[in-house]
Amino acid sequence: MTDTTVDRASALTYVPVQRAGLDNVGIIPMSLRTVHFVLPGGVYDPATPSGGNAYDRRVSLDLPGFGWQVHGHPVDGGWPHPDATARAELARTLGALPDGAVVLLDGLVACGVPEIVLPQAERLRLAVLVHLPLGDETGLDAAVAAELDARERQVLRAVPAVIATSEWAVRRLVSHHGLAPDRVHVAAPGADIAPLASGTDGVSRLLCVAAVTPRKGQHRLVEALAAVTDLPWSCVCVGALTQDPEYVAELRGLIREHGLEDRVRLAGPQAGAELDASYAAADLMVLTSYAETYGMAITEALARGIPVLATDVGGVSEAVGRAPDGGVPGILVPPEDSPALAAELRGWFGEADVRRRLKAAARSRRAALDGWATTARSLAGVLGRLPQEPRRAA
Repeated sequence: MTDTTVDRASALTYVPVQRAGLDNVGIIPMSLRTVHFVLPGGVYDPATPSGGNAYDRRVSLDLPGFGWQVHGHPVDGGWPHPDATARAELARTLGALPDGAVVLLDGLVACGVPEIVLPQAERLRLAVLVHLPLGDETGLDAAVAAELDARERQVLRAVPAVIATSEWAVRRLVSHHGLAPDRVHVAAPGADIAPLASGTDGVSRLLCVAAVTPRKGQHRLVEALAAVTDLPWSCVCVGALTQDPEYVAELRGLIREHGLEDRVRLAGPQAGAELDASYAAADLMVLTSYAETYGMAITEALARGIPVLATDVGGVSEAVGRAPDGGVPGILVPPEDSPALAAELRGWFGEADVRRRLKAAARSRRAALDGWATTARSLAGVLGRLPQEPRRAA
């Protein structure tokens, strides 16, 4: 199906194209500059949805409106731990690009392989998009985390521009890797305003949208729910179940241990109308992550007027934000504190004034959320300011 969206940046001539993949991004101005976007191979896999994949897909569609035609280069592999085949494919992909080409690399692909990326920094104009610092993934062996950290530092110090998805993440990358602040830029995720969620009874349906992995901390959520079984809640966890099968098995065991099989449902990944229906039925979004650079599920909930109960980590507070009148549309708790989470759930159920205040703030925040055009504009600005000559080895 072709698209006929209007260029927001200038009155240019458009060529309608098919949206079958990242090389085909809708209506393309004839005079666009070109950016080559190197992405993880699973970017379009519906079985493994992620905020990073959703971000990459969306900005690929929106960048043409701000002067950049996107040529996508998905590279299969177990990033950031690629096998020899994946490494060879990435090297071939970068090596085939012309000298001086503008290249945007997803950090999941780029940051673990400095030996492949650094030689290309001498002839290509590179920018790296960091969705999550590699060493911040929860559950990594300390030695593995340290090695990923060191590899990421090499890559990020070698490229002229680094893009992060929150102000918190910018500060984290600058301080942790010793990067020059003027080379690290923010392009926060946007949100599409959706119809207001009708919810269930206004209080009892809890929704968690996150891949079931240690970093997302669903076990803490189950522990908190086990402490409030006297309340009339139900909880649906939407997210991939294949990224860490051992953790999923442990979580299912914890649910059984507390006798919550009929109240906590692991629904697996959802998209489109199915995901919209889950949001529409939700009264409260819950997110119990140990690490987040932003938290796109939070703004997806707020875009429907759903209040949020989340752990106060990384850029989550930026995603929650404030309504124009100063109201806060969510409650934040420490990531290791299941009793605090349980206490806030009791407050949600027991205090009608709290619910009214949070819902009003969520609806007000909904109207003030930035759209994806803001994200694409920020990225386009970074790409447009890349040095004309690639960085040369010292």
